[in-house]
Amino acid sequence: MVIVSNTKNPEFVRFGNYFLGMLNDLKRRPEDAANELNIPLKEIMDIIDGKKEITIEIISRAVKIWSVNYRDFFLIRDDCPNGIKIMRNEDSAKSSRVMDRGGLPYYEYRDTVMSSVALFRPEWIEELCIVEDNDPNNLAVQWNNGHFMHQFTYFIGDVNYYYRGPDGEKKVAIMNTGDSVYGTPFRPHSFATRKGAKKNGLILALTYGNQLAADTQQELSAIGEELSLPYWLDFSSRKNAFALLLNFHRNCASLSFDELEKRTSTSKEKLIQYENSSEIPSYETIVSLAAAMNVNARDLLPNDVIEDKVIVQYYKDSAKWNFPETTKAYEIVELAHSRNLPFSKAFEFTTLKENDSNSLEELDLMVGLHQYVYNVGESTIRLNWKINNKSNLEELKPGDSVYIKPNVLHNFRNKGKLMVLRIAGRVAGDAQRELSSLDKNDAHRAISEVSMWFDSHEKTNIK
Repeated sequence: MVIVSNTKNPEFVRFGNYFLGMLNDLKRRPEDAANELNIPLKEIMDIIDGKKEITIEIISRAVKIWSVNYRDFFLIRDDCPNGIKIMRNEDSAKSSRVMDRGGLPYYEYRDTVMSSVALFRPEWIEELCIVEDNDPNNLAVQWNNGHFMHQFTYFIGDVNYYYRGPDGEKKVAIMNTGDSVYGTPFRPHSFATRKGAKKNGLILALTYGNQLAADTQQELSAIGEELSLPYWLDFSSRKNAFALLLNFHRNCASLSFDELEKRTSTSKEKLIQYENSSEIPSYETIVSLAAAMNVNARDLLPNDVIEDKVIVQYYKDSAKWNFPETTKAYEIVELAHSRNLPFSKAFEFTTLKENDSNSLEELDLMVGLHQYVYNVGESTIRLNWKINNKSNLEELKPGDSVYIKPNVLHNFRNKGKLMVLRIAGRVAGDAQRELSSLDKNDAHRAISEVSMWFDSHEKTNIK
């Protein structure tokens, strides 16, 4: 059913702005689009103005005429327009499902909060398998095959974590409450409760997508395996990483060694040595090479360290500090993290400040990342936040979880304990740098296009 209204639906308005941007990119005026799609100009204008929903018939015509995809017409759905989304513990329990492995009940899964805006896919998991020992080769342990998503895991209780080390050998980490793990995609692993535990162990298995997810994965799939695999570069050593990054950018610029030698003070022989992984040059040389290829030095720099695919972080070894300096409202413990994912950050927050009459004004947290928060304590915590100049508050009871959009001013009050995971989503990182290269007024248009790419002298009066 097509919805037409004189009262503008916010989602229709958002799509209208997006559709105008699409027409700008395709260099189509509204009248051009109307003509090519064989629909009245007024219908196009109603869609752009947010008065009418675009129909699947129009979309089907568009993908046949223009080099666009069906998915280009379906926006990310905003299921938390007030900045947050909460899943209550009782609703989480309703999603319970027990999965067998090896013919026996192995895990109980429960959903926790997810948002259509973010790339979190988090689960509460109870370990139903109880192991008699800490042998990594215990036959009762059922290993998975790994999965595409990155995984941060927070442990509650007596849980064994099974994984493969850098040498490929099976290993077991003896985990307790507050311990944590980061695992890269496709690493086989498993979990089990240890014998003697007072109750079954629990984990918060917080899987999430990063830069490879969503559109990037779709593009790799569309290009195909043969043409996509060359994007994979061997980062097993820093020398390899630099050599392959240099080669990649040199080939992208179609620069011969002779031409690169002319543009820099580096000899052809030295350039060949660099691409043969013999050494990493000085930073000054990297800057010179980058300038010669019209890229930034950061584009040629290898990662500072070569990390393991699985990072185990014991609570007793974790850094701890207070934040902010003035009020010390939180004691923060840094949990497992990977420098390969600089915008993925995990913490345990102990909230130290009671809620009072000033709490709605003392909003001491604003983070440019998507946030997942789970109340792992035994007390109710107050969440205060502000969006669209309106103050809001909610209570987070034990077992409740909340998603918070980036850049929402907020705080947590009343004494308790929270597990917090922050991730980049689609913006933090290179997309943020690209956005920041625009003028601020142009950044507004990038977020929500409201203008055609040129001003037509002809004015169209639509009745």
